[in-house]
Amino acid sequence: MATGTRRAPLIVAGVVGVALIVGVKLISGGGGGTSKPSAQATDGPISSDCTTVHLTASSEKAALLKEIAKGWNGTKVDGTCAQVVVTSKASGGAAEALARGWDESNDGPRPDVWSPAASSWTNLLRQKTTARDKPDLVGADKLPSIASTPLVIAMPKPMAIALGWPRKALGWGDVYKLAQNPQGWKSIGQPYGAFTLGKTNPNYSTSGLHATIGTYVAATGTSSDLTLANLQDPKVQAYARAVEGAVVHYGDTTLTFLSNLQKADDRGAGLSYISAVAVEEKSVWDYNQGNPSGDPTTLGKHAKPHTPLVAIYPKEGTLLSDSPYAILKADWVGDAVKRAAAAFLSELQSDDARKKFAAAAFRDGEDKPGSLITQDNGLLPSEPRTVLAPPQPRVLAQVEQLWNEQRKPARVLLVIDTSGSMSEDAGNGSSKLDTAKAAALKALDQFGPNDQVSLWSFSSKLGDDPTPYRELVPFKVIGQNKGPLRTALSTLSPEGGTALYTSAGAAYDAMKSSVSPRTISAVVFLTDGKNDDPSNNNLSALLDRLSPEDTSKSVRVFPIGYGRDADLTTLGKIAEAARGLAYNASDPASIDKVFTSVLSNF
Repeated sequence: MATGTRRAPLIVAGVVGVALIVGVKLISGGGGGTSKPSAQATDGPISSDCTTVHLTASSEKAALLKEIAKGWNGTKVDGTCAQVVVTSKASGGAAEALARGWDESNDGPRPDVWSPAASSWTNLLRQKTTARDKPDLVGADKLPSIASTPLVIAMPKPMAIALGWPRKALGWGDVYKLAQNPQGWKSIGQPYGAFTLGKTNPNYSTSGLHATIGTYVAATGTSSDLTLANLQDPKVQAYARAVEGAVVHYGDTTLTFLSNLQKADDRGAGLSYISAVAVEEKSVWDYNQGNPSGDPTTLGKHAKPHTPLVAIYPKEGTLLSDSPYAILKADWVGDAVKRAAAAFLSELQSDDARKKFAAAAFRDGEDKPGSLITQDNGLLPSEPRTVLAPPQPRVLAQVEQLWNEQRKPARVLLVIDTSGSMSEDAGNGSSKLDTAKAAALKALDQFGPNDQVSLWSFSSKLGDDPTPYRELVPFKVIGQNKGPLRTALSTLSPEGGTALYTSAGAAYDAMKSSVSPRTISAVVFLTDGKNDDPSNNNLSALLDRLSPEDTSKSVRVFPIGYGRDADLTTLGKIAEAARGLAYNASDPASIDKVFTSVLSNF
């Protein structure tokens, strides 16, 4: 059911960012250039004598929850000390982990309480557990909401003003028109080039899930509940496919994209990177403070952007990220833990905690804006005018399935380091190369049916071979190429040095020669070392080569720093120049997770 302005509490929405671009990915937090996926850092227990509640939260509020927990830990609940340990995990990843059975070795500490970004994920978890004939872990349909923030389409301010912001009602229809027009911004007399969009992956991210729902709702021409019949309408599917066609690349979280947008803005290039990015309203405020991570401990440590973002509240209706608080109905959650978790919920709903959420630009659990939600901050307190309820679980599941079929296809070149150092032990009884090969083989199943994949290896010039890189499998759609890729991967063996610069440049050039606006063109480049090629040691020349003036025809490069000797600093620079993301797999055992995160971009 759609409603007018301000639909009170509901715990039935959720959203977040859709992003569009670039840069370098940090999954191990902070603002650097590389990333470690999986279980992010937690604050450890203060005492083994306390009842410990493990709370898994979505990334946009995890740092704030940790801060509140630090002040609360040690509180007596029924005469016993209690403490909360907060872990950050993407909402989609947590939902899938709970549905299949939480594996602490891969998923991090098993939660007693789960607070995803939105209630859509608790609905999806219920759908997933039902489909697997497992018990419902969530229980109540309506869960307590600890804060909220609406989904918005963020744009660099000059672009939004060109469309009529803040006076004109704007939305997904405007995105659709610009995405469809081959002239892009020129069609409305603006000098910004092609219209570019990015989205987070709806299998992992609330923003991706709800931005996809938003485009489907817009395609129906109504603000009514989305139905299975709507999703099967060819016109609705064509509309959604056209919006997806403007995507530069996908991703698993919006934090990465906003961090990289900040790097672009630092270079004075913010307007050349993005046209629109759907994120939480709160994330627009964070970005405009120079603090895209939203971590309160880093606020004020970076200058505000030269070009701020402003929030467009989709006129077709939008969804709320309502931060539900679910004390899990699971056999590992004992009565003492339940009581402690309920006590911490009371703390999160206290006036003091509400002020802390408001100071971080969240709205309260009833969607009431605080003092930071102002036009001066790029936000409109009178919006959103229409709030959408999330679809029913069956519809949500179908949205995910359709996106996998309709998303923009990718053309990905896998480049794997086979230098001699890849023969070293990965710490699991296998060599680094064998461990990487096994992970790459698993990763092949993550490509979509329309994706094209090619494989190169590289080391140094060997024997009569004039180049340090070798094409092993040419491009074909993944269905035709899985067999050849598996055969080629299985035969890789370590030998030689690391001609990193020559091989990275050649891979980029090979992709650039066939770049198409109809696909995501990317290089995934795995290496465990540093460039040791004396014939090409010019990093500056490589970075210049990877930085095209026409960003609409970019080839994104996604380096993976594999093992503790990988040159993460250089890989971060390569990713930034080529508008990709660099990933940190310094622990070779993490390579499965890293490949999953890398491929979420496609």
